[in-house]
Amino acid sequence: MGETIRVLLVDDQRLMREGLRTLLELEPDLEVVGEAGDGEASLEAYAALRPDVVLMDVRMPGMDGVEATRRLRERWPEARVIILTTFDDDAYVFEGLRAGALGYLLKDVSGEELAEAVRTVAAGGALIQPSVARKVVAEFARLAPPARSAEEGLPEPLSEREQEILQLLARGLTNREIATRLHLAEGTVKNYVTSILQKLGVRDRTQAALRARELGLV
Repeated sequence: MGETIRVLLVDDQRLMREGLRTLLELEPDLEVVGEAGDGEASLEAYAALRPDVVLMDVRMPGMDGVEATRRLRERWPEARVIILTTFDDDAYVFEGLRAGALGYLLKDVSGEELAEAVRTVAAGGALIQPSVARKVVAEFARLAPPARSAEEGLPEPLSEREQEILQLLARGLTNREIATRLHLAEGTVKNYVTSILQKLGVRDRTQAALRARELGLV
């Protein structure tokens, strides 16, 4: 399946780190190369190890996961961070996504789902766990209701098909799932997603979902 994906675990609870390590190292293509117990330590570990993916807890003493994600992305724009949290951490999660995290997973995720999330983000994708995507969008709508029309915020409007794909993207569907739903080739969906990101002025799918919410598109 290609090269091994190197993962850094960041969580203040040692038992959680050990559990995540056990789950990930059951997969032959995943390797946990380091651990950190707080945000400050995660920056030092990233500098030393340069992992492919960082699994980042939100609530930690000292520098929390949101600030750590923001600083990681500022220093290393290529850093790929997945936020790990309970749904009680809504506000932290939204701020984490704004800070540049590429994914959002609940801590009770299955080992298989966790591994697939790591692979997706390592490959350059982004995700919001489908089981909670609608709740995330709904809560974001409550916290930040759109104040202007969609057309007003875009230099170039989305086509009808792009709007349709954006709706599914915001719900956490992958390109393959969108292609199946709309009876399109996966490559065609990928091209549409690239166009959507450009028109919204964002760098990844997660940021696109948040931007779309701000503009009232979803």
